[in-house]
Amino acid sequence: MADNETTKQDVEVVKGHHKELLGKIVSDKMDKTVVVQVTRRYKHPLFKKYISRRLKYKAHDETNQCHVGDDVVIQECRPISKQKRWRVKEITKKAL
Repeated sequence: MADNETTKQDVEVVKGHHKELLGKIVSDKMDKTVVVQVTRRYKHPLFKKYISRRLKYKAHDETNQCHVGDDVVIQECRPISKQKRWRVKEITKKAL
């Protein structure tokens, strides 16, 4: 087998990798869709202070079991609609 050929096993490992993010649900008014806010903190390269950046993602919630305030893990998936490219993997903490 040549060096540049890949085996079937190598392709499956790369294909199965999906990003996962931890966030909080800020809206659940749509059917089977929730808006998840993900907060990332990083240190500024020059000033050495921590900066918080927030991004909102629309995620697919098949059973409508997520509610505002829940902490969830979302996983990258194939495009489900125009803006939905994430799926709710699990609810880590339910809101009160």
